[in-house]
Amino acid sequence: MTETFFGEFDLASLTLWLFWIFFAALIIWIQRENMREGYPLEDDEGNVSSNPSMWPLPADKTFDLPHGRGSVTVPSGQPPERDEIPMKRVGPGNGYPLEPTGDPMLDGVGPASWAPRRDIPELDGHGHPKIIPMSANEAFRHAAGRDPRGLPVMAGDGEIVGRVTDMWVDEPEQLVRYLEYTLDPKWGTGNRLVPLTMARIWRDHVKVRSLYGKHFATVPQHASSTQVTMLEEEKICGYYGGGTLYADSARQEPKL
Repeated sequence: MTETFFGEFDLASLTLWLFWIFFAALIIWIQRENMREGYPLEDDEGNVSSNPSMWPLPADKTFDLPHGRGSVTVPSGQPPERDEIPMKRVGPGNGYPLEPTGDPMLDGVGPASWAPRRDIPELDGHGHPKIIPMSANEAFRHAAGRDPRGLPVMAGDGEIVGRVTDMWVDEPEQLVRYLEYTLDPKWGTGNRLVPLTMARIWRDHVKVRSLYGKHFATVPQHASSTQVTMLEEEKICGYYGGGTLYADSARQEPKL
């Protein structure tokens, strides 16, 4: 027998074409998996986009969550969890910027935006809340730098709005995430959290530049004194971040 099994068939060419077909299918599969959130596409006003993806949406997938938190099904055509966004387009054409129609810091739009995460605390690998007040864990103590506890909290307009009472630590990461402060009666009641990245600790005070005194009464509150939920974190961080632009109309003016 002198003839080959494949005759004049190019086995190397078959291998190469099989590779290209597999690679193309892999790219399509990855792109469809990437479409589990944010699709179907919408324009700025929530209308279905005229330019949908060239690939079909993926089928629903269910994820089992650890620590007895049930399961989450990621839909392929999920409706928005925030139906009405209080913003309007400033011009007639698509692509014009949107401007708030109410109080942007309370409405959670623009730089004050927040994502509708679950209203439960984030857990560490052992099923315990990740972020807790330092006063609730004796394993943590202040060792270096300025201890902000007891210092007054100064707003961006120079008003003293409260006093720092505690630090909230991210236990697995071993770092401070928030400062807790008690509001003075003039500016509101109760305790609030401020992200450490939005505060500056000085020798005799803690400065929160993004907000003015009048804004502290409406800082989103955390319901528990020993833990903070993911949704509460979103709203708290969004409020302080939004104040960087919206706390003062002068901040929204163009800068040279």
